[in-house]
Amino acid sequence: MLRAGAYRVPVHLPSPRSALARLVPPGRSRDLAADALVVAVGVALSLGGDGGTIVRPHGGATLALFLVPALALAFRRRAPMTVAWLTAGLAALVWAVEQAAPGTLLRVDADHSLRPPVWWTPTAPLAAYAAMAFPRDGARPVWIRALPVAALLVPVGALGDVLPGSAMRQFSSQESDSIEALVFRSVFVVAVAALIGMYVAARRRVVQALTERAERAERERHLLAERARAEERARLAAEMHDVVAHRVTLMVLQAGALRVRAPDEPTRDAAEELRGTGCLALEELRDVIGLLRRDPAAAVPAADAGPLPDLSALVAESAAVGVPVELVEHGDPPPASPAVGRTAYRVVQEALTNARKHAPGAAVQVDVRYRTDGVTLTVRNVAASREPDAELAASGSGMGLAGLRERVELIGGTFTAGPHLDGYQVEASLPAYVPVAEP
Repeated sequence: MLRAGAYRVPVHLPSPRSALARLVPPGRSRDLAADALVVAVGVALSLGGDGGTIVRPHGGATLALFLVPALALAFRRRAPMTVAWLTAGLAALVWAVEQAAPGTLLRVDADHSLRPPVWWTPTAPLAAYAAMAFPRDGARPVWIRALPVAALLVPVGALGDVLPGSAMRQFSSQESDSIEALVFRSVFVVAVAALIGMYVAARRRVVQALTERAERAERERHLLAERARAEERARLAAEMHDVVAHRVTLMVLQAGALRVRAPDEPTRDAAEELRGTGCLALEELRDVIGLLRRDPAAAVPAADAGPLPDLSALVAESAAVGVPVELVEHGDPPPASPAVGRTAYRVVQEALTNARKHAPGAAVQVDVRYRTDGVTLTVRNVAASREPDAELAASGSGMGLAGLRERVELIGGTFTAGPHLDGYQVEASLPAYVPVAEP
């Protein structure tokens, strides 16, 4: 009895299908297990039950003959029609031999107690199911696949001509009112097996059609998302080209004019540094605009390949402020697109900056592995030796790593960042070449 405030928690029992799916996952393994079970059942029906009491052994030759369709069930998925015709042929052979020479294959001269249900050959229902349940690719019409089933039903319906009459009468007196009822039940078993096979095949086709429809919808959704992203990238590229690039170009020109007109050397040096920084910003902006405008599926003009940037200057900067940094390089640097070189530089720069801010005093290792098709950058640091400065750690937008990930993925690379052992690790794998559209 429930007390006040108590409630019942609904219990959902798993369906037999879901329980089977967890026990034996769908796939080839389950198919092989099912085929092995079907073959075992076919062998058991052929060697035991009725066959063991009324079949003349002939030194085991007759039982071996009945084992042929049972073992053929192993190929019921690859050659279901062959298995069905083989079973129907054996049933017709038994019927024809017994009609021509009664007692050759079956013992008709003695009373035998048959165990229900009775059908001949013993694997007839299994073969009928296979013929209807496993249509091959480019499946034949149902009426063609039903031909071996109909051929099976003929000898099964003639049980009274094949099985010993005394045994049939004894069996029918125990279980039914007439031999005809026994024959009807045997025909019914084979027919129901064929109908179940038709249902399984139809259900499989429906599930396959629904799966294909879902996959097609997913592909269309992906294409629409890609188109939306491409349109957004094109809009951003246009805005950057028309507004940002124009403003930065004016700043560069003004800095150049200031360098020429400045009355003193310090002002001219500052103007030249400002002009150089603006030119570098324009180059990077040109790369970003080209990446935003590029169509990955189309052939685009290639950017001039050049050497990857020297990272030793970044390492020296960190060492100058008291951060122990070790630079390890493997292999020879391949020629790379300028966008790749600048992205590699930014990855190492951002990772070293984060190490200085969040892990003061920690040793940092910059591992650079050059490949013929790109470069892999790994920046890892151990645990901080002292507490980070709260104001320094809180400075910045907090979007540095997210921006790096977007930048790396934009050129077709991969980016990961997260805890590593007792420290932190940033890793980026970049291609050597990335197509960039003309801005």
